[in-house]
Amino acid sequence: MKKLIAEFIGTFWLVLGGCGSAVLAAGYPELGIGFAGVALAFGLTVVTMAYAIGHISGCHLNPAVSIGLWIGGRFDKKDLIPYIVAQVLGGIAGAGILYLIASGKPGFELGGFAANGYGEHSPGGYSMVAALVTEIVLTFMFLIIILGATHSKAPKGFAGLAIGLGLTLIHLISIPVTNTSVNPARSTSQALFAGDWAISQLWLFWVAPIIGALIAGVVYKYMSPEEA
Repeated sequence: MKKLIAEFIGTFWLVLGGCGSAVLAAGYPELGIGFAGVALAFGLTVVTMAYAIGHISGCHLNPAVSIGLWIGGRFDKKDLIPYIVAQVLGGIAGAGILYLIASGKPGFELGGFAANGYGEHSPGGYSMVAALVTEIVLTFMFLIIILGATHSKAPKGFAGLAIGLGLTLIHLISIPVTNTSVNPARSTSQALFAGDWAISQLWLFWVAPIIGALIAGVVYKYMSPEEA
């Protein structure tokens, strides 16, 4: 239960910090933080939680990460579903708090609410195929970073930085394509509030990250067969 509470809090922070930066701080002319600021915000949520709860739950914050770690031999199958449930609930709670804050502004309009999308709902108008490839490949790379940085033979104490910076880079690449998911819990939380098109496109942001994570788990286990 302590691990599940930690995953709930961590995913809550990821959504509030990352999506919150997009909804609250990115849209101001001249003063807004822009794509780079949003990318950094997502990375910082992971860095801060890695050192806050990594020793409690492993700081997955992401169903795809839990699945990739399981396939890579780093995570017990019996904990997989409870972790995913805790992550999704934490993300929804973060989106709920974000909605309460954002709706406190006069003239508030929900808009896309930092939801992930493709086609006309992609920030740059990218197609479904482009979104699918982006999410698979970048989730694959994210899991390679995680599996490598947390390996027993990796330099100690730097995993949180490597993973957080990796997520920042992923966002710098893909915010224009899909608003960046690589995390089904993050996508679900925002889609529930955005509704309509975001719900209908949500399947891609579960399927693609899971495929990428599964491939990464197999590949990294093959590359590094030594004790994890």
